[in-house]
Amino acid sequence: MLELVNIHKTFNLGTINEKKALDGVNLQLNEGDFVTVIGGNGAGKSTVLNAIAGVWPIDTGNIIIDGQDVTGLPEHKRAAFLGRVFQDPMNGTTATMEIEENLALAARRGKRRGLSWGITKKEKENVVEEYRELLKMLDLGLEDRMTSKVGLLSGGQRQALTLLMATLKKPKLLLLDEHTAALDPKTAAKVLALSDKMIEENNLTAMMVTHNMRDAIVHGNRLNM
Repeated sequence: MLELVNIHKTFNLGTINEKKALDGVNLQLNEGDFVTVIGGNGAGKSTVLNAIAGVWPIDTGNIIIDGQDVTGLPEHKRAAFLGRVFQDPMNGTTATMEIEENLALAARRGKRRGLSWGITKKEKENVVEEYRELLKMLDLGLEDRMTSKVGLLSGGQRQALTLLMATLKKPKLLLLDEHTAALDPKTAAKVLALSDKMIEENNLTAMMVTHNMRDAIVHGNRLNM
């Protein structure tokens, strides 16, 4: 499902701030794999995820998702393949929009978008109940707050919502970028349990980077260091 072939990335090349971030990285994920990647700060964990997501171009190498070489595709065109949950709970959702509007936007991932209402009348009629049932899975009471602004939610609630949004369209690859690092231990454990459940129930291929050795060992079926 994912193949990284000899990936190289150097930032600020030719300056005093030159930093070699990725030096010949090779990695292969088969369909259904849940791979955890552990390393210290500055080891390049998030850099690998950013390379896969197309946040910036790599210097050399190839990135292949489900048999398609996406190396030259910009970030917005890779969105059709990927779901992602970030370290910062403030990312991944739109604070000034309602919960149901955020879910509606997530359902359009990879499709053409224009300037329109966050959730259309047709969506309200056809899919809001579906969203309500999905939110019940989180066991956070969000199904009763669907018209609440996301900015009113706690960090754990936002991260759980982001996880639901990232898996809504069953992406080819789910990227979890230290997605519990900013949460308290109890909330982090709940979000990790939700991650395991969604990955297993949807048979997703996933990669999670973390600096927590216990999390890296307990979750997933493969560990890379």
